[in-house]
Amino acid sequence: MSLRVVFDTSTLVSAARRPASIPEQALQFAILFYQLYVSTETLAELERVLRLKKFDRYVRLDSRMEFVYKLRRDALPCFVPGKALDEVRGFCRDAKDDIFLALCMTAHADILVSSDQDLLVLDPWRGIAILPPAQFLRQFSA
Repeated sequence: MSLRVVFDTSTLVSAARRPASIPEQALQFAILFYQLYVSTETLAELERVLRLKKFDRYVRLDSRMEFVYKLRRDALPCFVPGKALDEVRGFCRDAKDDIFLALCMTAHADILVSSDQDLLVLDPWRGIAILPPAQFLRQFSA
């Protein structure tokens, strides 16, 4: 059985900004060997963040949008119903991260890869491991 994996925006932004970085390596590993899930909401959040002008000094906008396009192509889409968002409210100290918990719950994810302390402090959450990219690589690429 293949593991089901979700990446949060902070980790995906790091992957988009720094090719060959640990977050990018973790993402490529998940795409190649596991089932990576995204939702309309998580993709919209990623695209919104990657469009911010502050990232222009790292990577051109067209490269950042190409990253989003490839993620749409390579990840499995998962519809997250509104009731799933209602069910996860209050678990995370940052309500903006609820979309990742709801996606994990709906996709029956095994792992949430995150660089966000608001999510990492929840590890494990409902049996879902919440790991930083380096730990994900150490544990699951051996």
